[in-house]
Amino acid sequence: MARKTTASDVARLAGVSASTVDRVLNNRGGVTEAREKAVLAAARRLGLDRALNQRAARTLRIAVMTQPPSNPFHAAIQRGFEQANRSYPQFNMQFRLHHIDPARGGQTARRIAGLAANHDGIVIVSAYDADIAAALSVFTEAGKPVITLATDMPGLESHRYIGPDNYSAGRLAGTLMGRFLGREGGAVMAIAGMFNMVGQQERVSGFQAVLRERHPACHMEAVQESLEQGERAGELVYQALRRNPSLRGVYNASAGAQPVVEALKALGRQDVVFITHELTPEYRSLLKAGLIDAIIDQDPAQEVRTAVETLGAHFGRAEQPPASLITPVHIHLIENC
Repeated sequence: MARKTTASDVARLAGVSASTVDRVLNNRGGVTEAREKAVLAAARRLGLDRALNQRAARTLRIAVMTQPPSNPFHAAIQRGFEQANRSYPQFNMQFRLHHIDPARGGQTARRIAGLAANHDGIVIVSAYDADIAAALSVFTEAGKPVITLATDMPGLESHRYIGPDNYSAGRLAGTLMGRFLGREGGAVMAIAGMFNMVGQQERVSGFQAVLRERHPACHMEAVQESLEQGERAGELVYQALRRNPSLRGVYNASAGAQPVVEALKALGRQDVVFITHELTPEYRSLLKAGLIDAIIDQDPAQEVRTAVETLGAHFGRAEQPPASLITPVHIHLIENC
């Protein structure tokens, strides 16, 4: 009969003392992160079952920086991390939410600097800003994980991006627009939330590229910026249609579906093809009513789960990291909403 694995075996494999193993496996605390990680890895390799789902001793504090929940996507991200605080007790990670203004990069950078000393990692959904990237580097240089969620931060080294392939998502939107408009094509406008939000840039670029390549009868009338303000998105569409009544398609890569629908209604232009992102309950209702033609959803709950499991693996509290950090997108039409 095979000999039962003991704490002494774990100690030898991890290169620590038996008392350190006891502290980690029995949640007694007082162990550095590196030694805790080594003990958990050794316990898993040796198949010590009680180490696999135990609650790690030291509580890890993870800052989550996102826009206020008035933006539907960011509201979903917030709900996901609030749920994660309850759903992953074995990781013993505390996700602390911080709301940021996407137009005030300097203020966000200062807040990041203030969090670095008392947080073990950070997850951020933010437009690109050189000051923000520099502030995040304080985390990475200290060996603390940085995750950019949904949209990346160019120039930042040693971090992980988790989210969709936004360029491909934009190409999906362009393909749908071209198919809906058919051979006749026509004028189309696109709205980005913020031009310095990398994910928004990539979506609009992908959208434009596929129209040029496969649907030349569809031509871009304008690419405009809503500044992540839903009401502004609606006003941009209203003014564009007033200037050019022949406009046949609207692609909104950010928030503001309801105001866009209201603008189309006010001008009696429900014939305009409208494609947007994020399947919120409100947007689902608009899709069912035929007021949105297609929604491309990036599944923020999946993004949050991937982020949490990536952090768990980084700290040695999960056996394996997620298979992929690029999360899928889903197309929703009236038939499958």
